[in-house]
Amino acid sequence: MDLRAYTRTYCEKDNRLAALSYFGTFAVYFLALTVAIRHAEIWYLMLPAGVVFAFAAVRLYVLQHDTGHQSLFETRLQNELAGHVLSPFTFAPFEVMKQNHNEHHAYVGNLEHRESGEIHTMTLREWQAAGWQQRMVYRLYRNPLVLVPFGAAFTYFIRYRWPKNTLRFGALGVVLHNVVILLLLGLLYAIAGTTGMLIWLGFSFLGGMIGVFLVYLQHNFEDTYWDRRPDLNPQVAALQGSSCLDFGWFFDFAVANITLHDIHHFNARIPSYRLRRCHHNLPPEIAPRRIGFGEAVRAMGLKLWDEDQQRLVPFPPGNAQGSLATAAGQTNTQEPS
Repeated sequence: MDLRAYTRTYCEKDNRLAALSYFGTFAVYFLALTVAIRHAEIWYLMLPAGVVFAFAAVRLYVLQHDTGHQSLFETRLQNELAGHVLSPFTFAPFEVMKQNHNEHHAYVGNLEHRESGEIHTMTLREWQAAGWQQRMVYRLYRNPLVLVPFGAAFTYFIRYRWPKNTLRFGALGVVLHNVVILLLLGLLYAIAGTTGMLIWLGFSFLGGMIGVFLVYLQHNFEDTYWDRRPDLNPQVAALQGSSCLDFGWFFDFAVANITLHDIHHFNARIPSYRLRRCHHNLPPEIAPRRIGFGEAVRAMGLKLWDEDQQRLVPFPPGNAQGSLATAAGQTNTQEPS
């Protein structure tokens, strides 16, 4: 089967579906926020509304990501305008983030260009050669209790105020983006006061944590793929190096199908509203392995890329040096006496 030809049949954009997804998500975003603020003292109304708001925020982020790939609306101009409008609500300045993400697609699975990824991954060899300070920093960085909450707070509230490559791809756009965010927050405070600000901040933070959790799982799971040129295979990197999460139809819908990241990386022109059908219509013999929620949670314990085993592995236990040290010990025991 020609997989590239197959995926191209799902690349047709439809402005009706795009508008329904785009404006419908905005409607849920504002409605959920309004309900959460108005019923702030009724926890059983405020909490569910806040969770819905958080997922709507994640969905807006994914839709902005689609506009960066020109894969949501039918024309480039429509996608560019939609992406810029989304920008203050996703906290991601559109032009710079679009260019950074396109670099990520260009270098996915490439051990020589890990700076383009959202989550940094060390190899086992690098871990073994690292000093204790570097190991301690990396351990903290990859700890889920640090990576998810602090990663969300840092990324969305601090780092995106001046993302990497800002001077390269458009400092003025980032400055204007930040000004618009301040104006929107000022408007929210004027309408809803401190309560509104706290509810917006708290559930935006929850949305950020959901986003970081998904971003981690997109390329950090046991059977992912990394390699170096000239052996790097871009097709394998796209399909095997990107995850397919199986959390159910409703979760896919809630996050605009970004869970089907393998097919997206193989062909980024597929609109999010066609990804699920494209994925589930694959013949069984080439359908990718799907990662359930339990395996996804366990994947948070995988920290290092083992180039010998070609898989993501946990930190070596205790003072063990991992597979390289084991292999060296086996070699020594086989030497003639």
